[in-house]
Amino acid sequence: MFGLNKEELRILKKLNTPKKIQDFLDTLEINFEYDGMTCMSPRRVLRERKAHCIEAAMLAALALRIHGHEPLILDLSAVDYDEDHVIAVFRQFGKWGAISKTNHTILRYREPIYSSIHELAISHFHEFYDYNRKKTLRSYSIPVNMKRFDKKGWMTSEIDLWYVNDHLFEARHIELMNKAQIANLRKVDQIEVDSLKLTEWKRRDSGRKQKKQKISGKQRRKS
Repeated sequence: MFGLNKEELRILKKLNTPKKIQDFLDTLEINFEYDGMTCMSPRRVLRERKAHCIEAAMLAALALRIHGHEPLILDLSAVDYDEDHVIAVFRQFGKWGAISKTNHTILRYREPIYSSIHELAISHFHEFYDYNRKKTLRSYSIPVNMKRFDKKGWMTSEIDLWYVNDHLFEARHIELMNKAQIANLRKVDQIEVDSLKLTEWKRRDSGRKQKKQKISGKQRRKS
């Protein structure tokens, strides 16, 4: 199925609900990209046992697809100086929910209780901020169906999926606020910023500089 091997299918077939998919993603280490930026396929994520948000979203989309859902991912777009966040979205019981890979206390799983993609996206607004206490979420993309990339072998590719990255960030985005609303935003409380210091996974290379890699498209990822 989809070019996946028996072991990959065995894992993914067990993830037959969005909750189980989220629980599985939580067992994966955050991909700190020690050797340079990556955009790994689901096959590579399963092998490496690590992922950042867009990689996890694509794996979640594949698991959802195997169990009858459309494989949809969505970009939450921040101001230029902050990072975006990518989630997989699903529809259950007539409502929308989201699966998310993050290293912080914020921007996590969303229960399927939202009546529209807009409601789902805007539920992230008050969690999307930087260390200067500024709220930074500005727009969200229309959901991208990963089926459009089937001919490129996105599910099992051994090379980075930068074409998915680029398509996602070039997709049409819906603005959440006008200029007057942005100017009127209140800063988040310091205790909220302090909560960002709590992380699920710790870097193993404290003090070591990361190797940088230039990629096309918008830089990303609030993991």
